[in-house]
Amino acid sequence: MPDYQREYVWGERDAKGERGEEVEQFLKDIHSEFEEATKDDAPEYFIGTIVVCPGKDGVFDLIDGQQRSTTSFLTLCALRDMISELDGQVPPTLKAQIAAADMNWKGETVERMRLDLQYEDASGVLVDYGTGKGLKARRDGTRSIRNLAGAYDTIREFLTVQFPDDPNGLRQFLGYFTNKVKLIRIETPNISRALKIFETINDRGVGLDAMDLLKNLLFMNAKEDDFVKLKDTWRSLTQAIYDAREKPLRFLRYYLMATYDVEGQLREEDIYEWLTKNEKQTKHGSDPIGFAQRLRDGAVAYLNFTNGKTVAGHLDNGIMNTQALGGTAVKQHLVLLLAGRHLPPALFSRLTRQVEELMFVWLIAGIPTKDYERSITQAARKLRHVEGEPTFTAFVEEFFVRQKNEHRQAFTTKLTSLRAWDMRKFRLRYLMAKLTRHFDVLAYGEAGRESLTHYLETKNDIEHILAQGADDEAKAEFGEGATDVELINRLGNLMLVEAAVNRVIKNVAYSKKALAYPKSQFLLARCQASAMAVGVGDKITQAAQRLNPAPVWNKAAIEARQQWIAEAATEVWGLGPAPVAAAAS
Repeated sequence: MPDYQREYVWGERDAKGERGEEVEQFLKDIHSEFEEATKDDAPEYFIGTIVVCPGKDGVFDLIDGQQRSTTSFLTLCALRDMISELDGQVPPTLKAQIAAADMNWKGETVERMRLDLQYEDASGVLVDYGTGKGLKARRDGTRSIRNLAGAYDTIREFLTVQFPDDPNGLRQFLGYFTNKVKLIRIETPNISRALKIFETINDRGVGLDAMDLLKNLLFMNAKEDDFVKLKDTWRSLTQAIYDAREKPLRFLRYYLMATYDVEGQLREEDIYEWLTKNEKQTKHGSDPIGFAQRLRDGAVAYLNFTNGKTVAGHLDNGIMNTQALGGTAVKQHLVLLLAGRHLPPALFSRLTRQVEELMFVWLIAGIPTKDYERSITQAARKLRHVEGEPTFTAFVEEFFVRQKNEHRQAFTTKLTSLRAWDMRKFRLRYLMAKLTRHFDVLAYGEAGRESLTHYLETKNDIEHILAQGADDEAKAEFGEGATDVELINRLGNLMLVEAAVNRVIKNVAYSKKALAYPKSQFLLARCQASAMAVGVGDKITQAAQRLNPAPVWNKAAIEARQQWIAEAATEVWGLGPAPVAAAAS
């Protein structure tokens, strides 16, 4: 296995820690055919093709078919180990199928594994499995070593279930595996031809995805002397994507949309075809190493973005806030961050705040993903050419301000009718945290409130002012609608407050809650029931005057407060100043 090959990835764990099913499916398919065998005959099972070319010392270099070949080798090792453990009667032919012996010019016998991984991530590790160490083989270390160990364990578990304490059954399966499981080996005279056949077999992503085909394309266009450099660049690229817990194709798609002129919607299945038609833009053919290095730099930036950081690795509140409002599913905004990664720090920080605000406007206004993704792609083309303050300000006006104004009505209309169950809990918490922080900053300044972290902490609750489990006194005081579940879950009935405060007032009447609200650190909660004045014209008083204290709490007060929140939100998320609200009565 040449050192420029990608890592062994079958069975790799996903972001949730669940292992992929490729290895088990590989065995299930073969075992299904094995069960069709009769006393006199058995069906053959075809597992595909491999592409090889002559390497050093008469050993083939494997260009295509790594995952199947490695899994097959591990299966042979697991069968040998399990048979040995059960009755020790390992078929003598199996040893030769795992390792080969040869004589060098000195007359010395040299043994080598039938499959040897040359890339650094797993170099030599198959020797552990090939020589019978099995469960004692190395397991910690690189991504490949962990995946190889996981595949070996999966194979053993599968065989244990199918052939419990049955060495004869294992030998029969081994016989089927080595005689009836077939593949086609395509041998080429040199690596260039092998890479070309690899591309032809996997044209348009049939069999492999665009990321694998792109790697092959780069090696096809690189000089053989540059393979090591290209291999190292590609490894660091894929490691960054892996560390970001991202799908390689999604990153590649976003990178292309952010970096080049992509017309329309670029689907994952169309990526490779787009690359082959746009070499003039990408220069992946004329400068494969340069393209790979730029792609790697993009992946490193992308990794930083997924960790709430800038290109330089500094925490950024705009990026972290966007993660808080979007969860793990909303990622299209990363296209804009990739497109703007060349901006100086101050402008990039302004970009991330604009991205956060617009993403929330789109999500609340209910703009379909395909529509705002199209807008993002178009904006990315212009953002790449923004260089300084004047052009950046013009870009903000042309794109962000225009988009916000376009969806302002839908945004405010949705907020005036929003209920707690209309959005995911994490997004509702973001909404309440952002609103609460805004008025705290107006009153007390940015210091200590630069991020939403303090407001998003679990020690803070989203309080139902009229509690869902309100006591009889609270219901009587509230009046009509006190048991209306929809009314109780209206946005206007929600408030962010410290858990310690909420525990004291959870189900009691509003008149009693009004005495506890001033104990909160949050201005919005402190001024819920009555206005607070510290002086004349000071910032705290000015901020408090922007709020809408409600001396009594009833259906009208909930509706008035929700309307006020919808209007205040236009200022909080940068759609323009909100009017000063009159107190509810």
